[in-house]
Amino acid sequence: MTTPANAPWLVVGLGNPGPEYAMNRHNVGFMVVDLLAERMGGRFKRAGKAQAQVLEGRIGPPGPGSRRVVLAKPMSYMNLSGGPVNALRDFYKVPVANIVAVHDELDIDHGTLRLKLGGGDNGHNGLKSMTKAMGADYHRVRFGIGRPPGRMQVADFVLKDFSPAERKELDYFVDRAADAVECLVTEGLERAQSAYNS
Repeated sequence: MTTPANAPWLVVGLGNPGPEYAMNRHNVGFMVVDLLAERMGGRFKRAGKAQAQVLEGRIGPPGPGSRRVVLAKPMSYMNLSGGPVNALRDFYKVPVANIVAVHDELDIDHGTLRLKLGGGDNGHNGLKSMTKAMGADYHRVRFGIGRPPGRMQVADFVLKDFSPAERKELDYFVDRAADAVECLVTEGLERAQSAYNS
């Protein structure tokens, strides 16, 4: 199915709402869309009936190369993200292929990026909820956080803040992930993969 060239994009940062989660590994999706919002020069606002914060704007150079984008942060907690994302998809009339989920990924080393279209959820509750709500054919920008050390439980690891050592490079990696999202939206998946997959 072809997507209309003027269809908007929906870039969803996955995370948990509330200050206690702000620096958690599980909230890196929020960090990336916050940076994209800063680059757009806008502020998030509550989205009508959808349980989310949104910002509408454009990504890319002025003119025909720019794309209409809605940035979103579901405010429903990670494991219920699908409901708000689906509501936004309906409201803004976004094709599923124009949805980008930015999320933490355990099976990739810290700071490594991988972009893909479709696929499984790899146990990630935010993706699981999104896929249940609208199928799996959306883009993912996977931000590596690595595996928990020793016998630490996965749930404990993802809900812990980035370590001081990880934080030293976090701004750089978040910046790179935001660049990857912009490249994906304006130049397509293949170009973004060749530039940012590591």
